[in-house]
Amino acid sequence: LFFDDGRVHAGSVLGAPGAGFACLMQQLPQERLTIAVSAIAAAEAALEWTVEYCKGRSAFGQPIGNFQNTRFVLAELKTEIAIGRTFVDQCILAHNAGQLSADEAAMAKWWSTELQQRAVDRCLQLHGGYGYMREYPIARLYLDSRVQTIYGGTTEIMKEIIGRAMFES
Repeated sequence: LFFDDGRVHAGSVLGAPGAGFACLMQQLPQERLTIAVSAIAAAEAALEWTVEYCKGRSAFGQPIGNFQNTRFVLAELKTEIAIGRTFVDQCILAHNAGQLSADEAAMAKWWSTELQQRAVDRCLQLHGGYGYMREYPIARLYLDSRVQTIYGGTTEIMKEIIGRAMFES
C-alpha cells in the first residue's frame, strides 16, 4: 500500500517519523521464530497423522506400517523433527532471555520450514492417492506448507543472513 500526501495526527504516530522500517526490522527475529514454531508443529502433526494412517491402511495383506521402507521413512522424519524441535526450543529460550540473534532466528526459520515441506511431502507420499485428496488433512497441509519457506524471508534470504553474520566483526 502506498499513501501519498497522507496526514497522520501527531498523537497517532507510532515511533519516530520515517523510522517504521527500522522498527519493523527489530521484530523480524521474533516473527521468524514464530514461523519456525508453527513449521515444527505442522511437521509433527503430519508425522502423527501418517503413523496412524500407516497402522490402519493395508496393502498386500498387511498394514503399510509393517513395510521396512515405511518404517525407515517415519524413523527419519521422527528424528529430524526431534532435532528441529530441540533447536527451536533453544531459540525460544534465547528469545525469552532477550538473546536471540538475527542469524539464529534465520537458522530456525530456514531449517524448520524446509523440514516442514520435506516432512509433509514424504508423509503425503505414504498416504498414496489418498494423500492428494483434500478430505485428508495431509493434503491441506501439503498445500499450506509451501508458503512457509517464502514469507518472513525466503530460504535464500535466511541463508544470506546466516552467511553474512559469519563474516561480521
